[in-house]
Amino acid sequence: MAKSTAGFRCSECGWQTPKWVGRCGECQAWGTVEETAVPSRLVRAGIRAAAYGGSGVARAGRLGGGPVSTAAMPIGKVDAAQAAARPTGLDELDRVLGGGLVPGAVLLLAGEPGVGKSTLLLEAGAMVAADGPVLYITGEESAAQVRLRADRIGGVSENLYLAAETDLGAIVSHVECVQPRLLIIDSVQTIAAVDVDGVPGGVTQVREVAAALTAVAKERAMATILVGHVTKDGSVAGPRTLEHIVDVVLHFEGDRHSRLRMVRAVKNRYGPTDEVGCFDLGEYGMIGLADPSGLFLSRHREPVPGTCVTVTLEGRRPLLAEVQALVCQSALEMPRRVTSGLDASRVGMVLAVLQRRADVKIGKQDVYAATVGGVRLTEPSVDLAVALALASSVANLSVPQGVIAVGEVGLAGEVRNVAGVPRRVAEAERMGFRRAIVPSGSDAASSGGSSGMEVVEVEDVREAMQAALRD
Repeated sequence: MAKSTAGFRCSECGWQTPKWVGRCGECQAWGTVEETAVPSRLVRAGIRAAAYGGSGVARAGRLGGGPVSTAAMPIGKVDAAQAAARPTGLDELDRVLGGGLVPGAVLLLAGEPGVGKSTLLLEAGAMVAADGPVLYITGEESAAQVRLRADRIGGVSENLYLAAETDLGAIVSHVECVQPRLLIIDSVQTIAAVDVDGVPGGVTQVREVAAALTAVAKERAMATILVGHVTKDGSVAGPRTLEHIVDVVLHFEGDRHSRLRMVRAVKNRYGPTDEVGCFDLGEYGMIGLADPSGLFLSRHREPVPGTCVTVTLEGRRPLLAEVQALVCQSALEMPRRVTSGLDASRVGMVLAVLQRRADVKIGKQDVYAATVGGVRLTEPSVDLAVALALASSVANLSVPQGVIAVGEVGLAGEVRNVAGVPRRVAEAERMGFRRAIVPSGSDAASSGGSSGMEVVEVEDVREAMQAALRD
């Protein structure tokens, strides 16, 4: 009896196995192993015999050769100008992309529903259309709905073409007709290929549609942006191979209750992956924020107990942010620990360190800790500012205005050094701050001492409290 030619393959990572299993042995995903046809051993053996059997001229004749698109040439003679980035007109987006859109590049922009992906791309498409035709394919809305948004944000252009399509073949026909320099697909999960099994948005459909659009983009040297959905845990929906197919993966983040939006590059073959673009989402579209630090600071006429300013690094960009804390008597048997914009586990750790290492009497009191402006701070360098804000609230003593605190707090009460302290101190000085509390051993002391910025180096939390809460 002939052996079965069926095999099984994971739709997420491509791992193969001769028999079905419920969980992928490579990426540990459940329910992603699907049956796929593979050539039998006899067929593979026949192909190898036909291809490599014989010798001399006979072997070369059997191997044959396929057509080539372009002749191979020395790398020094390749024209690199064809891959030069072209600005989109949105400075913050160009910052993340490394200068702009590269012809033939395929980008994947992922984000939560309602965060503003369509608004950002419609505005970028209208700006790019000033230099050439742009094709915007919408699969989630009608053309009239997109036109209303374009009127609101001022994104109407003669060279911006709009089509509501969900069929891959129809999209390719639009591309041949319009000949765009930029193609925007909103979103890739709504596009389906007729000759591919599965429903739109399924693993097979998304993979094949993305591969086909990538091939068209490379053939025509046409920049392409694909909008992607995200899952509950924030990862890109669809097969993992989708992120490998594209050249750039961007994450569009933001709290729907806040106007701040951030674009991060997770993968970028043409530029850095440590840059962040900041936007203000308003009624009339996206506005780039070259200096967003002011959004995360509150304005007080007099110092208020329970507040402390820190400097966090978003990629290469230092941003000033204010941490606020409130400690009060609890009427409950179990005190509350409420955080907003901060990592709850790290706040709990800082509370324990304050009680054990710095003799801060918190006891059974409610603790509330939050950030200003809806920014989320997860970097360990925020620990010292959280500790000082909590200690300030307990002691009812305010941290003087013009003071920032940067450092990671350890379980032994020590203040550890963090990356980029001189850059953080320089940003704080630019924003008008005149005193910085930083970990001992950082390079900020030498850089800040001669420029009017007082840099205080501390070794532990107790010393930091004495430096910050002194009269």
